[in-house]
Amino acid sequence: MAIVDEVTTQMKEAMRAKDKPRLQALRNIRAAFIEIMKKDNSETVADDVAISTLRTLAKQRGESIKAYRDGDRLELAEAEEAELGVIEAFLPKLADEATTTAWVEQAIAATGATSRKDMGKVMGMLMKGHRDEMDGKLANQIVGRLLED
Repeated sequence: MAIVDEVTTQMKEAMRAKDKPRLQALRNIRAAFIEIMKKDNSETVADDVAISTLRTLAKQRGESIKAYRDGDRLELAEAEEAELGVIEAFLPKLADEATTTAWVEQAIAATGATSRKDMGKVMGMLMKGHRDEMDGKLANQIVGRLLED
């Protein structure tokens, strides 16, 4: 089942169960998908686009959680964390550090990178091949560590 259809199905289930926090999170996800569909008058959203959108939503929630915690607004941070949990349930798991390190080492070898000046080439190759499978921040840290001058 496509991610967009799964969100709709779970939205209906949350309505029946009267699970308001989950329903709100699913509505927000669906709203993001509808916005994408309106851009090109399509009937659905491809899974790769849906995953990219979900990653963006997850990143936004993470930033909001940090801001709310810094502002001592714990109840709002908890609401964002609940929504983040719903979003992450639709996302494929990201590669662990060992796998990401292996990909980074392969990209360094393939690009012939020797210093931090070559980070862009390495990250470009990584993102081209593994964008939806890895955490970009983690990859960036590993590349930086392996290419230290």
